[in-house]
Amino acid sequence: MTSTDPAGGQRAATIATIASEVGVSVATVSKVLNGRADVADETRARVEASLERHRYRRRSRRTNEPSNQVHLVFHEFDSAWAMEIIRGVEEAVTAAGIELVLTQLGGVHRPQDTWLDLIVGRRPLGVLLVQCGLAEAQQEKLRRQRVPFVAVDTDSATPAAVPTVGSNNWNGGLIAARHLLELGHRRIAVIAGPEDLLCSRARLAGFSSAHDEAGLTMDLGLVRHGNFYLDAGYRHGMELLQLPDPPTAIFAGSDAQAMGVLRAARQLGLRLPDDLSVVGYDNLPVAAWMEPALTTVHQPLHDMAATATRMLLDLAAGADVPTKRIDLGTELVVRESTAPPKPGP
Repeated sequence: MTSTDPAGGQRAATIATIASEVGVSVATVSKVLNGRADVADETRARVEASLERHRYRRRSRRTNEPSNQVHLVFHEFDSAWAMEIIRGVEEAVTAAGIELVLTQLGGVHRPQDTWLDLIVGRRPLGVLLVQCGLAEAQQEKLRRQRVPFVAVDTDSATPAAVPTVGSNNWNGGLIAARHLLELGHRRIAVIAGPEDLLCSRARLAGFSSAHDEAGLTMDLGLVRHGNFYLDAGYRHGMELLQLPDPPTAIFAGSDAQAMGVLRAARQLGLRLPDDLSVVGYDNLPVAAWMEPALTTVHQPLHDMAATATRMLLDLAAGADVPTKRIDLGTELVVRESTAPPKPGP
């Protein structure tokens, strides 16, 4: 029972009050308040429910004040693609006078609880997640410690409850296909990203829709799935271009895969764009310096990262964000790697 003060109002609940109501020790309630991992989920849920019921106010201590740091977490960052994200975040935190801490998870897409405990102990202003996510229990741990988190999501797979900045992948596939179809290509191959990624499927869906609106059917026999890296573009490019009836154009799921296709084409003696048109995806700085300069879909990685960082800093300051999902636009950048197909014999 909640006691009352002499004025007749409710007295603020204490840790002992919560412990008594739930039937656990004061130490267990303290562990929940401090985000410790060594509490059973069912017990944690009952303690949290009691805290919420009593509107318990967590007391902040000077030693528990947030640091002046934002943690940027990648599953791995070994590509020019990742560098564009880093530049966007760095620009935004520098403007705000915030320190950036960069972390990679060694290729895994979800951090271990021990890593999360370390982050909580450092009390960052917030956490930015790129191509990685948090289990629901991990999200709750950060929320309990008032550490906001935002995802920079190019995959469109982040849960709706997580504040997210992404891009319109479906439109990216649509405008790539429209461009090649308008040039007159009809036998168009696609080297998409991994089949299990939503962004890959969204781009393929947009690509197929462009065929539908033109009254055509996309040739599924010319669809391959890569890994967004050079080797996949090269390997699938060699295979596709040596078919008895090879494609006249290839849409690659990333600029890196497009570079692999260009290398395969050169080794087979093909000239671009005379013998083959190629469209990439991302519009990395290197795309303008390829030979020929690459036509590509601009995915605003820098702006996505900067927007996500500003959203995170707003959340850290206690502001409400008007929407939890922002998708920035994609657009086609036409350069020298695409042209109408050569007339048939």
